[in-house]
Amino acid sequence: MPVQRRLMKFGIGATALCLLVGGAVLADHDATDTQAGKGAARGAPEPVRTTAIGAYLDYGPQGAQRMEELSRWLGGTELRVGHSYLPGDLWENIEGRPGFLAAWAAWRKADEDRMFVLNTPMLERNEERVPDHEVRGLLRAGAEGRFDEHFRRLAERLVLLGVPDTVIVLGWEMNGTTYTHRCGPDPVAWKAYWNRIVTAMRSVSGQRFRFDFAPSRGRDAVPWTECYPGDDVVDVIGMDSYDQPPARTFDEQVAEPYGLQKQVDFAAEHGKPISFPEWGLFRNGDNPEYMRRMLEWIERHKPLYQTITDYCPHGVWQCADNPRSSQVFREALSGLPDAPEPSAPAPDPSGTPTAPEPGKPTPSAPAPDTNDPGWCVTLPLGEWFGRWLSDRDLCVRG
Repeated sequence: MPVQRRLMKFGIGATALCLLVGGAVLADHDATDTQAGKGAARGAPEPVRTTAIGAYLDYGPQGAQRMEELSRWLGGTELRVGHSYLPGDLWENIEGRPGFLAAWAAWRKADEDRMFVLNTPMLERNEERVPDHEVRGLLRAGAEGRFDEHFRRLAERLVLLGVPDTVIVLGWEMNGTTYTHRCGPDPVAWKAYWNRIVTAMRSVSGQRFRFDFAPSRGRDAVPWTECYPGDDVVDVIGMDSYDQPPARTFDEQVAEPYGLQKQVDFAAEHGKPISFPEWGLFRNGDNPEYMRRMLEWIERHKPLYQTITDYCPHGVWQCADNPRSSQVFREALSGLPDAPEPSAPAPDPSGTPTAPEPGKPTPSAPAPDTNDPGWCVTLPLGEWFGRWLSDRDLCVRG
């Protein structure tokens, strides 16, 4: 690095450091509590009396805003689960850049009974069709600890946002071929890497994360049981289950190898609750029989939570393509016991809202909102001052 550039960076760093001393709040997360959060993973699973209901509506602030609208459409049924995804393009986005999760953190903190579910990629370039040999090398690098710091930083930011009990759906659908964080190229390294990530995130003081192991239903590229990383680093056995082949009927979805029944049995053997982070309609179109049977399955087996993927072609509220399934979903979940009175009349049952289809997380996270009561930015103090200081989150409270 040229000397002039280095001096400029040092000057900027010195100015930032003065601001810190002058009144900003420096979030220091160096202290660690290696025991925090381990009880849930190593003990018996929590008793689950009722399933927490939610939906994936959009990854950003619009998703949080739409939760109340969906609740009204369901006659006031309480939606306790908010669901979002971290972008998997770059490490800085997997770390949860300041401002990206602020709206969801505010939604979660508005009611102590709510749950925030966050799908978290294990590797960057997660949807770029990285070849198997390269994936194998990345998994082995992760197993050796090369990427630990990214996940410590994510954990620190979640704790700082006030959502230390987030459910982390880590490396979802690892048994398939879609994502760079897939297990198939090296299951042994994948499991070791999962352990490194969980250990890194649990090392952050104040955390109470739960980690959800969520393969896609069926065998796919590799049996998902070969990817299971161990009871001490998994809290929930999830499954992403869409209405699509090779299973032609719901009964086949239950009975197929590594299908819905296998999930229930495997979770019981390991003393874990189940979940459905993603589910919905797909290649079989508007299928009310699937919708009815899936909701009955959920009611029978009482997962910790379920969040339908609510955009076309999967959804029932934001998608007008599935009117018959939408009616089944709405009738089954409307006005559940203890549902609060809706704050506005529910829409006509025959209609669906005109909300735009939710998109995938975009590579560039929004900048911090300085009008919010609290916002954070990351200062690269390690780059400015070298080995004397590590990076910190600068948080200003309103």
